[in-house]
Amino acid sequence: MKIRNAKFYKSVSALDQLPEEQFPEIVFVGRSNVGKSTLLNSLTGKKGLAKTSSTPGKTQLINYFLINDTCYFVDLPGYGYAKVGKGQKQEWGKLLGDYVRTRDRIALVVMLIDSRHPDMESDRHMMEFLQYYDRSFGIALTKYDKLKQKDKARAGHAVKSYSFKSKFIVNYSALSGQGKDELLEQLATYTG
Repeated sequence: MKIRNAKFYKSVSALDQLPEEQFPEIVFVGRSNVGKSTLLNSLTGKKGLAKTSSTPGKTQLINYFLINDTCYFVDLPGYGYAKVGKGQKQEWGKLLGDYVRTRDRIALVVMLIDSRHPDMESDRHMMEFLQYYDRSFGIALTKYDKLKQKDKARAGHAVKSYSFKSKFIVNYSALSGQGKDELLEQLATYTG
């Protein structure tokens, strides 16, 4: 997949605000602070397209980005951030859950997992949720450049041990660009 243009389309806080266009949706999901916005900016080659923050829990809406005028990249709120109030967590969880469960235009879910913490319970729960609703998903192991060589193999083995239904696993570094071409190639299968 070659990204020729990418632009912010809209943010929504309720399912009745979702776009009506029949474009396929590639959904990016992961724990808070896993690097979703950074990965989106890296993938599209547009710094600042998705807002990044060092504060976890920044993404609170479903954010749509129009890619090549033919598909959407969708950035969902992060899960697992402890400092957000219980009511806010439930609200995000319901919005995220209802969207993933009911949206028929979802072509693929890209689950981002921090390669430094490859066996978090919240990631396993999300994977079970995606499998339960029969959603096709792939995995991007983020922040891969931060691992020592010996930890890279451990991270890969840990994720493979519980993600046997994933379509792919890509080691990704927004800093070095490692994994970008491979991930774009995988996404092309779902946007054509």
